[in-house]
Amino acid sequence: MGYWPEGCFRGQTILVVGGTSGIGAGIARAFVAEGARVTVTGATEAEVSAARTNMHEVTAHVLDVRDSEAVKSFVGGMEELHHVVNCAGIIRRGLEHDPEVFDQVIDINLSGTMRVCAAARPLLARTKGTITNTASMLTWFGGPLVPGYAASKGGVAQLTKSLALAYAADGIRVNAIAPGWIATNLTSALQEDPARTEALLSRMAIKRWGRPEDLAGGVLYLASPLASYVTGTILPIDGGYLSA
Repeated sequence: MGYWPEGCFRGQTILVVGGTSGIGAGIARAFVAEGARVTVTGATEAEVSAARTNMHEVTAHVLDVRDSEAVKSFVGGMEELHHVVNCAGIIRRGLEHDPEVFDQVIDINLSGTMRVCAAARPLLARTKGTITNTASMLTWFGGPLVPGYAASKGGVAQLTKSLALAYAADGIRVNAIAPGWIATNLTSALQEDPARTEALLSRMAIKRWGRPEDLAGGVLYLASPLASYVTGTILPIDGGYLSA
């Protein structure tokens, strides 16, 4: 047996909000591989149906994180909960200068994260569990086409730090990952733009697009006993992009 606490997630209950595809699905599969019981959520019946077909090891449910009562009912109604990962998010490139679209992005990416955290807090207090939120490279950088997304991810970082302080008395650790440029449907417009892709890759130390599974190790670490003294941290997983 090595340093990694083998079996530390076995039999534990994990909720990955926004876990039916992309980054969330990669993280959900990693927890499954560690023997956890994993529930994922998606915003639509189509997303959940696809997850039930493609991810047989998980339980999948529809959850609109904009709906406070639905979040309270679903998350708060779980029998047991050890770890929550918040991955639900949208981006609307070129449209977010419209204040209504801006509000929609903030409502899902930032307020939705808060709704889930608040609903999960009583259950996580019983298990001394963890929350891992999803920030972004745009936590640190501006995005001229995505002011709502960038503002929401800056907000996620400050929310994570604030809840880490507020929830510590309950024994709950709250951290976030900050993915770099990950190849998912959310970044398809960038992947299809050769000039933009070249500019991004030229800055990265590891010169390739990230994959959802590249983020799993960081999330498992933050949720594990190895990170028992880690809270309020924003962990970049970016191929060295921030270091350039």
